[in-house]
Amino acid sequence: MAPVRTYLDHNATSPIRPEVLAAVTDALSCLGNPSSVHAEGRAARELVERARAQVAALVGARPDDVTFTSGGTEANATVLRPGSLKDEGGRAAASLLVCATEHASVLSGHGFSADRAGELAVGPDGRIDLGALSRALAEQGQGSTIVSVQGANSETGVVQPLSEVARIVQASGGILHSDVVQLAGRSPVDMPSLGLDAATLSGHKLGAPAGIGALVIRAGRAGPDLPLIRGGGQEGRLRAGTQNLAGIVGFGIAAEIAARELAQEAPRLAGLRDRAEREVLRLAPEAVVFGAGAARLPNTLAFAVPGLSAETALMSLDLDGVAVSSGSACSSGKVAPSHVLAAMGVPGDLARGAIRVSFGWNSREEDVIRFSQAFETLLRRLYDRGRAYAA
Repeated sequence: MAPVRTYLDHNATSPIRPEVLAAVTDALSCLGNPSSVHAEGRAARELVERARAQVAALVGARPDDVTFTSGGTEANATVLRPGSLKDEGGRAAASLLVCATEHASVLSGHGFSADRAGELAVGPDGRIDLGALSRALAEQGQGSTIVSVQGANSETGVVQPLSEVARIVQASGGILHSDVVQLAGRSPVDMPSLGLDAATLSGHKLGAPAGIGALVIRAGRAGPDLPLIRGGGQEGRLRAGTQNLAGIVGFGIAAEIAARELAQEAPRLAGLRDRAEREVLRLAPEAVVFGAGAARLPNTLAFAVPGLSAETALMSLDLDGVAVSSGSACSSGKVAPSHVLAAMGVPGDLARGAIRVSFGWNSREEDVIRFSQAFETLLRRLYDRGRAYAA
């Protein structure tokens, strides 16, 4: 009999939901190409458009605003380029400002030249420095500026004040994009009320298959050079290539479930997260919880114990059947220093011990118990008369 595993890495990827798996399986047997005009093609197209409406509803957008992509990385690469978006006056984007704690697909995946892109500082709690944003926008030259601020950080769970950011960006005549990959489905996201012009989504954070995402752009904001992948006329000529029908269907079902269950799920996950945090601080009172002074995702706990390396901790917990991570899962599986924690001013020695615990739709109280037991075992292995040492 296989040992029981406890999966607490939902910010990396969330297990596929049973309802999604069933819908994806059915979609795989759908014969038609959504671009074909015969009955089979029309049936496939109907599935795509139903999913488009489901994804749009998750973020308060119109179905026509949703363009399906292969994931969040492609969506970010598509939208963060010169000419991809335009402001209310019709001026195409000419420069870019991004938060220093953004995902790598934003920091290194955009298409702006070095002299037309800048980074915005964050405070010790991981929240954007709004004063720095105002000053940076005031210093921009001719042309409109895209400001890209992540809705919630994948490593720390820190939620950015998007409404406040939007007021500053709108006052400057800029364009606001947010990578809401981690935020959507875990906290309410309504693009109009938040003042977002564009947003990025990813299906596998919600319990859909990997390999499907979406770029959502408010009507009238798509610029002349938006398409990254050119060819056929799919996705309203904004993203060429035959649609991933099964992935799109799964994304739609996952988005619908996440939206429907959000009001109950967010406090439930917060309860699990808070209990895990209490256990960490009970067992290791010297532990530092990152972003503790800011609003955080209800499912995310990021912490470090002085003297305990993340590599050692992850291996020990894994051996005891508990899967967590040291931060973003987009670094080829290696444990590397976090640019997010560095931007927050966390000392390197402490940052190298960062552990992220992230809960999701199938997490339960027993998962917290097993995590606590494994964490206690880890500390017993590494502590000698109350003093930590690296294994």
